[in-house]
Amino acid sequence: MSHIAYAQTATAAIPAVIPVREILPWAIFGGLLAILAIYFIGAEQGAVSMFDGMYIHEFVHDGRHLLGFPCH
Repeated sequence: MSHIAYAQTATAAIPAVIPVREILPWAIFGGLLAILAIYFIGAEQGAVSMFDGMYIHEFVHDGRHLLGFPCH
C-alpha cells in the first residue's frame, strides 16, 4: 500500500464586521421583550397586577417556580 500525502493550505478566517447601528435596534427590542417576560413571570399578581383575575398568573405558574419566584 502506498501512502499519499496531501498538501493542506491553511487560510485564515476573516470575521464578518457587523456595525453597531445594525445590532442596536434588535438588541433594544430583545431587551424590552425580556423585561416584559420577566414582569409577567415574576410580578404579575396581587396588588401590582395590570390585569384582573389570575389568568396570567396561572398561565406562567410553572415558569415562576422554575425561575425561583415564590407565588404561594
